[in-house]
Amino acid sequence: MSPLKAGSPAPKFTLLDQDGEQISLTDFSGQKVLVYFYPKAMTPGCTVQACGLRDNMDDLKKYGVEVLGVSTDKPEKLSRFVEKELLNFTLLSDEDHQVAEQFGVWGEKTFMGKTYDGIHRISFLIDENGNVEHVFDDFKTSDHHNIVLNYLQSHA
Repeated sequence: MSPLKAGSPAPKFTLLDQDGEQISLTDFSGQKVLVYFYPKAMTPGCTVQACGLRDNMDDLKKYGVEVLGVSTDKPEKLSRFVEKELLNFTLLSDEDHQVAEQFGVWGEKTFMGKTYDGIHRISFLIDENGNVEHVFDDFKTSDHHNIVLNYLQSHA
């Protein structure tokens, strides 16, 4: 597994969102998009990460950044996650992990001694032209939004 690097063109993808609507990365052409991959909706770490983004959405918007969260959960589960945590951004269902593979974030993981394939928690800032501007691959779920905002502030 080797995640896409900054400077690479972002894979063009279309996935279903929490409402079953088709959303494409190209829908956001001309704006920055934070595409963040997370393992599973409604789990503790993913909830902390999502709520951090939710609570800082105004600041992200100031930098013109849209947020797309991607996991292998079905749209119905994403819908429950959005409702439960009052999320104010789009979640996408990558059930067959096609998009995760294109971004290079699908691969072997080890948890409590078990090895399995899954999504690695990595985020990509896509620029206005559809290229990967920055890769966030070293953060705690509670600090993810701060690391993204610090990057945006220092590159504004």
